[in-house]
Amino acid sequence: MNEFILYQPKDVKKIINFREGETKFGERISFVDSFENLTSHPAKYVLFGIPEDIGIRANMGRPGSSSTWNDFLGAFLNIQQNKYNYAEDMILLGHLDCDRINKKAFWLSKDNEDYFSEMGRLVEEIDKIVTEVVRRIKVAGKIPVCIGGGHNNSYGMIKGCSLALERPINVFNIDAHSDLRKLEHRHSGNGFSYVNAEGHFDRYYIFGLHKNYTPQYIFDLMDSNKSIQYLLYEESLHLTKLDKLVKMKSGFDFLRNSFGFELDCDVIENFNSSAITPSGFTFSEIRNFIKLAKKFKVHYVHICEAATKDSPLVAKALSYLVSDFIRRDED
Repeated sequence: MNEFILYQPKDVKKIINFREGETKFGERISFVDSFENLTSHPAKYVLFGIPEDIGIRANMGRPGSSSTWNDFLGAFLNIQQNKYNYAEDMILLGHLDCDRINKKAFWLSKDNEDYFSEMGRLVEEIDKIVTEVVRRIKVAGKIPVCIGGGHNNSYGMIKGCSLALERPINVFNIDAHSDLRKLEHRHSGNGFSYVNAEGHFDRYYIFGLHKNYTPQYIFDLMDSNKSIQYLLYEESLHLTKLDKLVKMKSGFDFLRNSFGFELDCDVIENFNSSAITPSGFTFSEIRNFIKLAKKFKVHYVHICEAATKDSPLVAKALSYLVSDFIRRDED
């Protein structure tokens, strides 16, 4: 696959902070030299990145997620390998080579009346690559863990899993937005609309949806569709942490406890992202949500819309979320 860069140990050695007497996660994480070798590898999880923010810009959002993958790696590969963290459980696959597509987007003029449709066509190019990467990972029997990138990449995550499993899948999305906008040009706000129209997901649950940023036509759509349920963030304001976990479990039950797991960082309070919010779930709550989700059948994990530029703690925060998900159950 020409537009995917597979990693080897030499590719990440320079970002590992080696220290005598310690073993960093990046020193033990696994690598493969081809997609074909995924099947025979014993690791359960496959990590990859999508360094782009084209889908966000196509949705009139705040750019910045294109650098998130590299910054995340710098934090994640330097956590400690110890009795709680087992790097051997994860393959570091690599990242989509978005340079060509990013350059095309850079040269598009916002003054052009076709700007958004042209951006949408670039998003479609990314869709095809993400879909194929995820399909190959799932065919190999692994769980993809993806750091984006915009939420437009939900399309490829869901479709890739659906194609590999040869059936529609259920999806749990922790998000301030439904991403069920109209089937116009492709962007970060309509990934779920497109996979729904194409029949790649069965049931959909949105956890933490904001009243202020959901159009009435989307409420009408969701309320008339028995395959879609949601919990409004405003309905969770009075709930205890335990109550929120109970509500989350009811969402998992609706999805028959088998689902793709989406986390849009726009839902986290004061977290640098494409649509940063002053009112949202705390980061500690998000960690608890992920710890609960991992107890069920998760087809993939997709963490998106985070922006690390001028926010060094964001990369470290993402490393907590990934390590929480892949950690073995003995903790």
